[in-house]
Amino acid sequence: MQNVLVGYDGSASAQYAVAFAVDLAKRFDARLHVLVVARTPDWGAIEVERKSLIDLEVRHATAILDDIKAKLAASIGAVEFDLVVGPPAREIVLYAERHAIDHLVVGHRGHTPFDRWLIGSVARQVLAYAPCAVTIVRDPATMKKSRHESEAPSA
Repeated sequence: MQNVLVGYDGSASAQYAVAFAVDLAKRFDARLHVLVVARTPDWGAIEVERKSLIDLEVRHATAILDDIKAKLAASIGAVEFDLVVGPPAREIVLYAERHAIDHLVVGHRGHTPFDRWLIGSVARQVLAYAPCAVTIVRDPATMKKSRHESEAPSA
């Protein structure tokens, strides 16, 4: 394994995905790629509104990217940070194809849970189309009680 990609949107599950990806990259002495996608508007808008919305998304994505750069500054050596604009699942898959990614890591749910009702989650789309192995990392806080807790012996 030479290249590990993590899609990052700043959400809790994405933060767990980054931790998983960092560990994976360290274990295999692989280059870590961190990709932040500035989402384009899903629905039609007049060009002026569309450009304004994209500019807002790019500013937000830049802040997210700056934050993760600061957090990872000392934790891993070979890391590449990128920001792209477009539909997140498509951009993550295209990035993986263009950069010979061996393993792709994404969070289970990001900042837009409504998307999964419309078109399916980003994680689901990435899993369906990725050219490599994919790990989907869940935020433990969003998981239901583990079997461990539900099967606890009674006193």
